[in-house]
Formats: sequence, C-alpha cells, structure tokens
Amino acid sequence: MASKSNVSHPSTGTPAAPLASGGGLFTFARNAIGFCLEWFIELLVRVTGRRVRKSEAPWLGCFLGKPGLIGTGIYERIAAESRLRIRAPKDAGLISDFCALGGPSFDPYKVRPEIRDFYEHAAKYQLEVWTEVSFPGRFFLWLLVEFISRRMDQLNFPISSLEVAKGMSSEVIQLYDPNSGTIEATGWLRRLKSSGNVIYAGIYSVVRVPGEENPCVKVTFPCRGSANVYLRPVAHADGSFGLDSSGSGFGRSGFYRIVDGGPDHWCVRNFTTLHELFHVYVDPEGVLRVDHTVSFMGLTIIRLHYKMIPLVEVGVRDSVLGSRTSAPQPV
Repeated sequence: MASKSNVSHPSTGTPAAPLASGGGLFTFARNAIGFCLEWFIELLVRVTGRRVRKSEAPWLGCFLGKPGLIGTGIYERIAAESRLRIRAPKDAGLISDFCALGGPSFDPYKVRPEIRDFYEHAAKYQLEVWTEVSFPGRFFLWLLVEFISRRMDQLNFPISSLEVAKGMSSEVIQLYDPNSGTIEATGWLRRLKSSGNVIYAGIYSVVRVPGEENPCVKVTFPCRGSANVYLRPVAHADGSFGLDSSGSGFGRSGFYRIVDGGPDHWCVRNFTTLHELFHVYVDPEGVLRVDHTVSFMGLTIIRLHYKMIPLVEVGVRDSVLGSRTSAPQPV
C-alpha cells in the first residue's frame, strides 16, 4: 500500500527521538540475532570479497562506522576524527557543481535546469514522499530493520505507512576544512518524525570509478564498516535525469560493502545483485519529481516517489492558507 509523507528541513542539531529500549527475553533475543546478522555480513565480506590496498583504490575511500549506534551523531564523529567542522547552509546542495558529472557520454547541459538546481541547492526544497513495499520485499526489509537498522539507527526503511504518516525531516550538512573553507563531504540526513529514527545518514560526493567513462555520484552509508553506492549519470532525451547503480562487476557502478582490512587495506565485496535506480523528471504541470526503485536479484523491494517543492513556493502556499483561516467567517 502506498504511503505519503511531508519532508521538512529542521535546523542543525535538532535532537533525534531516542530509540525505544526495553529489557526482557525478547530484547535480548533481538539484540543477539542482530549481532549475529551483522557478524555474518562482515564475515561474508571478508571471506568472499577482495582485499584492496587503499592507495590503489582511492575511489573506495570512506568513513567506516563502528559496531553499535550510528544515528544522527555520525557527522559529528566524522568531523572530530577528520578535524573538520560542520555547517548547514540554507542553500546547500548534494553536489556543489552539477557539471562535475560531465564526461564523454554525459552532457550535464542536456538535463533540465530545474533538476540541476535541485542537486546544487537541495536544502532549498521541501519533499513530499510516497513509499510502497512489495509483498515479498516486506520480509527482507523487516529482517533488516528489526534486527540491524534499529540497533545502529541507520537505514530504517519504512515498512508500514503509519511510520511516515507524520512526515520525514531532511537536512543537508556540509563538512568543511576550517583553514581553507573547502567542503570535504556533504551529508544528507533524513529521519522519521514519528520516532526520530534515521532512514538515511548518507555522505554524497562525485568520484571517478575505474570502469565508468563518466564521473559517478557516490553515496556512503556508515554502518558496521560502510555501504557505498556508485551511481552512473544518464541524460534522457526529454531532459530528465537518471542515476543507475546496475554495474556489471568490480570497478563499475554498483553496491559495495566495505570493512576494515588493516592499516593499509580494505575488505570489499561488490554485490552485483543489489541495484538502485533514480529517475528525476519534471511532470507536465512543471513539478519536479523522482522515482526511486531498490531491487535485489531482479525483485523489486521498495519503491519511493518524491515530489520536490521549492521552499519559496511552500512559504507562499502557507501564507495563503493562513490568510484564509484568519479571515472572519460568516455566521
């Protein structure tokens, strides 16, 4: 069943609602199962992945989360360890310059300007969100969220429409060098308003991937290690924009799970069966929208649909509604 939520933009440092905690046998069993699943995933990466020297694959570079809570404090921890500072400008973007994605087969200027503006100034937009989870995908998401995501407060995908009924918060965060002012990383934090649980605490950048002819959008999700998604850009004939992670092998776009392999190495597993696809477009009424699909082994797990509204328009709409409600009503 599809669900809808409104996304607003809280100020930096808005506290998240604490995760539910409790005692008893059920809580112990849930934590034990979650620990075993996390340990199994890490073991799978170490055993079936490849050992990569950090100096030979800078495109894989990322912040590795530690076992336990990730949550809203991940950006502060990254800043502290990397000697960076945090700010959240009202016009911050996920990509500072959309043209950085340009390459032999991708021309940024073929993408509609409304789409480019969103990526360069995402903080200036409010989003309305609909989600739909496929029937077979519900078990997969329930297993992930119930036993892993809630323990680390990261990737808490909404399974029930009630979870997003109160909306979703959104904040674009910049981590910058205090000496040079250079932006070293950009975070996009999104949380469920109903619980404060983190859906996405991601880090966005543009990188060169060895097997792709164009630069890719790189999204990193710190967890027990890191989950890196590399998305290749696509300019469609109608001016819409696509991001596709369906690479065919290591060194291409795709989903990469990374854990620490020592001072000079990472252990990396490329999961070619897990894909994400974004289609960003302007509808016939001039509204900016995104279709986002996550699939595993060809099976659609979850679909999300976003409607992006400039905050200026939201302010005008709220002012109009306010004037209507404040006007005297006839008896």
